[in-house]
Amino acid sequence: MLTVKTLLGAGWSVSTRLANRLIDFVTLLILARALSPADFGLTALAMTVIAVVETVFEIALIQALTRLPHVDKSHLDTAFTLGLLRGLVFAVVVLVAAWPFASVYKDDRLVLLIAVLAIGPIARGLVSPGIVKFIRQLSFREIFVTQVLAKIIAAVLAFTILYLGGGYWAIAANSIATAVAATVFSYMVAPYRPAFSLSHLPEFLGFIGWFSFAQLISALNWQFDRILLGNFVSKSDFGRYTMAADLAALPTQSLIGPAMQPVMAAFAKIADDADRLRNAFLKASRFTMMLAMPACIFMALTADYLIEILLDAEWKESAAYLQWLALTVLLNAYFQPLYSLALAVNQPRAIFRLNAIDLLFRLILVPLGLYYYSVWGVIAARGVVSVIMFVASAIYARNLVGISVSTQLRNLWESAAACVAMALSVLLLRHHLDSLHLNTLVEFACVVPASAVVYAGALFAFGVRFTTLISAQR
Repeated sequence: MLTVKTLLGAGWSVSTRLANRLIDFVTLLILARALSPADFGLTALAMTVIAVVETVFEIALIQALTRLPHVDKSHLDTAFTLGLLRGLVFAVVVLVAAWPFASVYKDDRLVLLIAVLAIGPIARGLVSPGIVKFIRQLSFREIFVTQVLAKIIAAVLAFTILYLGGGYWAIAANSIATAVAATVFSYMVAPYRPAFSLSHLPEFLGFIGWFSFAQLISALNWQFDRILLGNFVSKSDFGRYTMAADLAALPTQSLIGPAMQPVMAAFAKIADDADRLRNAFLKASRFTMMLAMPACIFMALTADYLIEILLDAEWKESAAYLQWLALTVLLNAYFQPLYSLALAVNQPRAIFRLNAIDLLFRLILVPLGLYYYSVWGVIAARGVVSVIMFVASAIYARNLVGISVSTQLRNLWESAAACVAMALSVLLLRHHLDSLHLNTLVEFACVVPASAVVYAGALFAFGVRFTTLISAQR
């Protein structure tokens, strides 16, 4: 059953992301105890250059291969050659930018650090294109093994360099080794003999061009509010805002995002069958919102708990920001299955247009919000943009596969109603717990299972059955 294989693939993808996040978190704690904030600041400056240039020159080669109806050795050769050329261009741009960047920040150490950190993105671009075989088969266990092992090896190398007195180079080594090890492992699990060829370049160009433009605009969308706020509010308020924004994005980044790669592969398998594709999209969007809606609403209802448990007293004001930012993220999750659908049916242009619409409204609304109401105005602007983009995503889904907007909304009613029931139960339970004056962690531990039981029970009462959701797709 295609749906079962997709769910298993999504499970492996989500597990990969969660395992990597856990390893990163432990590594960060150990490095943070041994190194100074200045060491982290220096590395962060260098990584800024790397991240910006990598975003600009990102090429979605694996996605391009995944959506092709047939892939042979010559397709893999073309993908490898494009990855190599991308790496060469990336290296030149980074090396040219390193010296002036170091001059602006008056630290000559940045030149070598930036040059060395560039190895990571170059290695990521040279991953074995043969790995697409597993993605097309919706088998993500091999990817889990390669990426988690790479993370472990990178952490061990970082600790070794730290022990030997390498200082901030331990941070750089962790980033570089992760990419290099993952690339080496990819050739072990998906053997491929590199060869230079551009014989299938036309099949890649249209897809890559629109996708690259879409990625660039997406990066601007992601950073635009921070760029503005960083210049107009105090560093304390800006820090609280960015912390809340990062926490608010965790549900979609850790659960929804990684699950979309197998979904995209599943869509690509049935791209020629309009009825199955429509049915698959409805199921994917339903599952996406069934996860995102309760996670974001629960985070909004327990923001004060989360900030108090995870951070100290100076971050207390972040709770109010988190409460509303979590709600602005909720509707953004609907874009994820549409993104996978557009790639599967070879319509990256749709992603570019949606990102352009997003940027247009951000350019108008975020500065207005900032001007009139400072941080709260920016948060309100993000909320308005999320509603606009939800509607735009539904319209584009209708254009791509012929599903009416009303049908898409009806597809989500059970999750929305169950979230209302969950929200009411959390508010009532919190009101009761407040009168008992319990420890914050104890109260949170009571609220979590209660909200999960109410949400699952409400879905069951509304007729949602897991077996029903996955049984029809073959």
